[in-house]
Amino acid sequence: MFRGQAKEDIFIDAHLGPAIIPGPIELDDEVLYANAHPSNSHVSPDFVPVFGDCIRMTRKVLFTTVGQPFLIAGSGTLGWDQIAANVVQPGENALVLNTGYFGDSFAECLETYGANVDQLKAQIGATASLDDIETALRAKKYRLLTLTHVDTSTGVLSDAKAIAATVHRVSPDTLVAIDAVCSVASEELRMDLWGIDIVLTASQKGLGAPPGLSILVAGPRAMKCLGVDALYIFFCRWLPIMKAYESGKPAYFATPPVNLIYAYHTALTQITERQPSLEQRFELHRLASKEVKDTASSLGLKQLVLSPAFASNSMTALYFPDGMTAADLIPKLSAKNIVVAGGLHTEIKEKYFRIGHMGVTAVDRQRGDIHKVTTALKELFAAK
Repeated sequence: MFRGQAKEDIFIDAHLGPAIIPGPIELDDEVLYANAHPSNSHVSPDFVPVFGDCIRMTRKVLFTTVGQPFLIAGSGTLGWDQIAANVVQPGENALVLNTGYFGDSFAECLETYGANVDQLKAQIGATASLDDIETALRAKKYRLLTLTHVDTSTGVLSDAKAIAATVHRVSPDTLVAIDAVCSVASEELRMDLWGIDIVLTASQKGLGAPPGLSILVAGPRAMKCLGVDALYIFFCRWLPIMKAYESGKPAYFATPPVNLIYAYHTALTQITERQPSLEQRFELHRLASKEVKDTASSLGLKQLVLSPAFASNSMTALYFPDGMTAADLIPKLSAKNIVVAGGLHTEIKEKYFRIGHMGVTAVDRQRGDIHKVTTALKELFAAK
């Protein structure tokens, strides 16, 4: 809050319509208010417990008691660098399960740090089969297997539980790392129970905070596999910082994004300590997703995903009807104060658009975000 101003004076609702994109998502007013906290020191007595609580609540969101969170200024992309530098030695093998644009990028990052990377590239709109994963794991010894839980370019959801179980059965020494930027707090993800070694995510999607915070949680096996020495992304440099704050003491290596941590703290508090519960949030995301997808289907719009088994609850990717392009649709939605995203997958970028339904858009039905976007779609496509 700005000094001398009341909370209710700060937020004037001039927002005309929802940004229904797969991140950064719409934010709750309480989170926005927390982000407006007066700037203070990262070692101040007021800030230290806030940072410590964020570390503890991050574990709750991922259902882990043993994972070590690293909360660092940066985008979700920083998580790839953290994994590539800390977990895989140059020359070691990594297997990337590729379901879209972000599989390509994860593989590129691993190669940049010297890993030997193989990819299992799924058909657009699908995931690699468990049989193909098992065959690949039996053919070569891999230090690491990575997957994108929900690829934001396609809306494809990978079955992280089944994939992890396959890895543990076939190649138990292989570490499992999940890019969960577009799934945490929107899709079920149980780090300890499923045997996930590393989860990377970011603040601006299902976690419901502003962009700018890289969030990575490493399990015990991942913490033992320290790779090349690095500076900003090296686990060993950040570990004493995280442990200090969690124990209630300040520490310094690099300045954390103080105001963003306040906003993240508020978002985490809403997720972990208030209704709806985390499990209920998963169900609300499923219902929001179903409403969007059912509406699209009723209008003859084809989803990018090839099967409901691959369909994410956090977003929906839809092909344009024949003869239509982004230039035809997106401005018309914008005129109705609805903001959607264009395509991202390099092979079909001009052929589809994407709708996000994460965080308050899915959970707070009183906002009416889902109704607004489905109504707009009906108005544009019902007569076609």
